[in-house]
Amino acid sequence: MSVLRWMWLVGALALPQSSVNPQDVLARDIFKELIEINTTDTPAGDCTKAAQAMAARLKVAGFPDQDVQVLAPAPRKGNLVGRLRGSGGNQKPILLLAHLDVVEARREDWTMDPFLFTEQGNYFYGRGTSDDKSMAAIWVATLIRLKQEGFVPKRDIIVALTADEEGGEHNGVQWLLRNNRELIDAEFAINEGGGGELKNGKPILHSVQASEKMYQSFRLEVTNPGGHSSRPAKENAIYRLADGLTRLSKYQFPVRLTEVTQAYFKKMADLTSGQSSLDMRAIVKNPTDQKAISRLAESPYENALIRTTCVATRLDAGHADNALPQTAQAVVNCRLLPGDSAVEVRATIVRIINDPKISVTPIEIPTPGNPSPLRPDVMGPIERITEAMWPGIPVIPIMSTGATDGLYLRNAGIPTYGVSGIFSDVDDDREHGKDERIGMKQFYDAREFLYRLVKAYSS
Repeated sequence: MSVLRWMWLVGALALPQSSVNPQDVLARDIFKELIEINTTDTPAGDCTKAAQAMAARLKVAGFPDQDVQVLAPAPRKGNLVGRLRGSGGNQKPILLLAHLDVVEARREDWTMDPFLFTEQGNYFYGRGTSDDKSMAAIWVATLIRLKQEGFVPKRDIIVALTADEEGGEHNGVQWLLRNNRELIDAEFAINEGGGGELKNGKPILHSVQASEKMYQSFRLEVTNPGGHSSRPAKENAIYRLADGLTRLSKYQFPVRLTEVTQAYFKKMADLTSGQSSLDMRAIVKNPTDQKAISRLAESPYENALIRTTCVATRLDAGHADNALPQTAQAVVNCRLLPGDSAVEVRATIVRIINDPKISVTPIEIPTPGNPSPLRPDVMGPIERITEAMWPGIPVIPIMSTGATDGLYLRNAGIPTYGVSGIFSDVDDDREHGKDERIGMKQFYDAREFLYRLVKAYSS
């Protein structure tokens, strides 16, 4: 028996019997290799090693050196860019994006070693299994499969695996756009940010992220001369700041729906029942319906979809137990709807806290971004393939309340859509947490979904 055949059989034994095929074995093997390379932002982490490992796989599969590049602005911060050449038509490429970096995971916090690919029950465990090495592995496996099949796309297909998600100007998508735009320039991109939801083990919806909120923090600060705590003065920096924060906590920003959130509520109304369904239909018809808004806003998620939000996340005050505080500071983190102005949000905070002795200072320069249009040529294949693989499951556009690298691509004129085909339990979210995992069946289904999607976009 050849070594390759023996390796294939060893991998196959770990697969569910219904999923034993060479493409599943390949994807699982790549996935395992990625999980077992520590890519945290620590001295032990090395994204370059992961990028080089994926580059080696592409080259072994027959990709020429000029179409497989590892670009690193710093040691251990490598990004992979691979390209499957098309037939040379006038269509711009599609970009398939995922990030290699993962958040730190300590062995003592986990049931198993987070940097060993562990198969237990019907799940794959390991740091990055759900965020985002599953998608990275699938992209590499898809490119190799297309190469093996001799498929010649009508447009180039680019895979970019980045070392620093949301890494700013120093690395990741922003760095690639600024320094190597020609390598990743595309008509549109597919990224993380969307995916399927399971409830009681059954798929209920497949989401497509076409928009995300803007991140902006402010520092609120009060200063005064202080004094000895044995002789308290009426003026106290902590109390003054607390009063301002209390006023801010009672304020809600105006409601505004975008094309994406309108589509979300319209489709979600068909999936829910009772008063929630009625309220979703009501705000689509009339976004000023205060009763419907009030009821929907009781859900933190729904509330975050309909308005800009600001919330206190950090406090720092005083310098000694026996001294009156000379300073009191708070960080207020805001997530702005697309189109909202950070300058106007700051002005609103100043107006609501209503105290000239509380300064409000932006902590960073925000990066605004517009939603990606819900193009029929992008959404259509997603809907058709979803229906073929999961009959009756609706495709729902969403706006992320968090952030992804899609922001930078959209700002560079590359519409970006978060869709993965990976279904996960809505009541068991382990991203960034203990014992991160992904269902085996869900991983293999996503592999097939994304393969079909890439082929549909490039045929």
